[in-house]
Amino acid sequence: MDYEAVIGLEVHVQLKTNSKIFCSCVNKFGSSPNTQTCPVCLGMPGVLPVLNRKVVEYALKMGMATNCEIPRYSQLARKHYFYPDLPKGYQISQYELPLVEHGWVDVEVNGDIRRIGITRIHIEDDAGKLIHDESRPVSYVDLNRTGTPLIEIVSEPDIRSPEEASAYIRKIRQLVRYLDISDGNMEEGSLRCDANISLRPRGQKEFGTKSELKNMNSFRNVQKALEYEIRRQTALLLDGQEIVQETRLWDAGKGVTHSMRGKEEAHDYRYFPDPDLVPIEVSHEWKEEIRSTLPELPDQKRERFISQYGLPEYDAGVLTVSRDTADYFEDTVKLFDNAKTVSNWIMVELMKLLKQSGVSAGTTMERCKVTPAFLAEILKLIDSGAISAQIGKEVLADCFETGRAPGETVKEKGLSQVSDESELEAIVAKVMDANPKEVELYRSGKKKVLSFLMGQVMRETRGKANPKKVNEIFRKALEG
Repeated sequence: MDYEAVIGLEVHVQLKTNSKIFCSCVNKFGSSPNTQTCPVCLGMPGVLPVLNRKVVEYALKMGMATNCEIPRYSQLARKHYFYPDLPKGYQISQYELPLVEHGWVDVEVNGDIRRIGITRIHIEDDAGKLIHDESRPVSYVDLNRTGTPLIEIVSEPDIRSPEEASAYIRKIRQLVRYLDISDGNMEEGSLRCDANISLRPRGQKEFGTKSELKNMNSFRNVQKALEYEIRRQTALLLDGQEIVQETRLWDAGKGVTHSMRGKEEAHDYRYFPDPDLVPIEVSHEWKEEIRSTLPELPDQKRERFISQYGLPEYDAGVLTVSRDTADYFEDTVKLFDNAKTVSNWIMVELMKLLKQSGVSAGTTMERCKVTPAFLAEILKLIDSGAISAQIGKEVLADCFETGRAPGETVKEKGLSQVSDESELEAIVAKVMDANPKEVELYRSGKKKVLSFLMGQVMRETRGKANPKKVNEIFRKALEG
């Protein structure tokens, strides 16, 4: 039997508002346990929540960026369940009347575009965090996270492979970062994902019994967990066994999922409208005011980079993965008007330095010591013949490390390009005398050996020789 995977994802995104969703406590990651709490987020009797307007605006931005409909009215509801990190005994969320619904995003997988539907985007408050003691059978509760504003993005069951699931989550993270509503950091828990997965015989319309997967804290783990679950469910079905509807935890160390509990249905949570919070009304004027603040989104920016700057699709895709990188590219092009050269240096040389330093281009370009002005200055020095491209890479590395202006580095280290013809002729003659075999090979028709001889000159001059002049001098000497 050939089975097809049916996958739906629930992505929880922590919003980076200054305060929490229903109180004035600071919304900040990394503080000492239980230092960012108040009677409201601790669920004390008699307290009243007040909705943070900025949370609604951020959720609406995400809805607009994902082609969703925005109803005029939505309602907050209580979702009941009992767990040590949920002090109220319920979560304030949305169910029947969400803030945003019926949208989609396009993702690219292996060169194909797949459209993934979005059922709804709703707002809710986060629970606290349990910290388990590895040496004793006890757990501690940190309630700093309680009340942190979330949006939950619920996809349609349109995803058919782990690769599509990974591409979809990356697209969601890209959008929240472009909109500047979340840092989308999975390692810190500000973007979390649960997956619902079932199998069905290929061609069948009815869904199979689903399992919910939790505890996946990276794109790789999402893909690996789904791959394992497909293998597990396939083996059970081929053996004639039934799939149990349950929640399963991903164990990254062992590379397996294991049962956690039976999967709840919506009625298990006993949703009802929160009596302390009025319905949310989104007027046409408010929607248009928010829409006017949206940045250019990644898909549109990529197409513009191709049409405006003449970049290949690959370059445009890499440069628009993050808003910071795209802005860096455009700021550099304003100062050095050769888009392809700028693109090459960012994608190859600068990103190599960022990777070696252990940081991500998408989140740190604004803190990179090589400013757009510095990169443009290096490219101008190369273009004018003041330094060679090889020396330019050395200057870039120095600038990346120290933040020193490129011109200062060139002057201090004596890196200016050697273009004096008589000086270069003497070096070329020395290299030819030291490599008679290669000279004869060139004169016998093996023209590729010129690259070796050029390399020897660059070695003699520590990369400072003007390659164009060296090439001319060599050809004159070898063919004259």
